[in-house]
Formats: sequence, structure tokens, C-alpha cells
Amino acid sequence: MTDFMGRRLEQYTMKRPKEVLIVTAQIAGQDDQVTIFKGFSSSLMRPTSFDPDVPVLPAEAEIITIDRVASPYNPDAPHYLQQGLTIETMEQLLSDVGV
Repeated sequence: MTDFMGRRLEQYTMKRPKEVLIVTAQIAGQDDQVTIFKGFSSSLMRPTSFDPDVPVLPAEAEIITIDRVASPYNPDAPHYLQQGLTIETMEQLLSDVGV
């Protein structure tokens, strides 16, 4: 995975503002969950930098799955659009919106 993929996922959510992406990844050998909404990423399990130029999903991150959730995101009762997407499946959705 590269930082480029993280940026593409952020761009996707700017084009689909009624969706939140929940990305399950491994970063430096540790599990993480990252939400991406309207172009911004935030970790649910570790501190997120205040600097938007610091990628939340760094180049060495391995994306395990991606869930598409309807906005607004309610962690107690999420409305899933799709769950468990692979990066290969997500590639088609990214292509559909031109990112």
C-alpha cells in the first residue's frame, strides 16, 4: 500500500460525501481502524496528527478490509452499504468516481 491509496480513498469520500469509509489496516505490525469522511482521515485506535499532510494510512500500511457506511456515521448503529471490501474491489469504485 502507498500513501497514494490513502489519498485516493480521501478523494473518493469527497466525491461521495454521503459515505464514510472504515478501513481496517495493519500499520507497523499493529491493527488500526481508520475512518475517512469528506476527504479527511482519522484513526479510531491511535492518535491522529493535527497536520493533514501527515498520512493516517502511511505507505507501509496494509489494508485488510474496507467498509462503506452511510453518513452520518453512528458507531453504535452503523448503516453499512457494503462490508469487507478488498482493495481490489474498492479499485472499481475508485475508478467509477474518477480517482
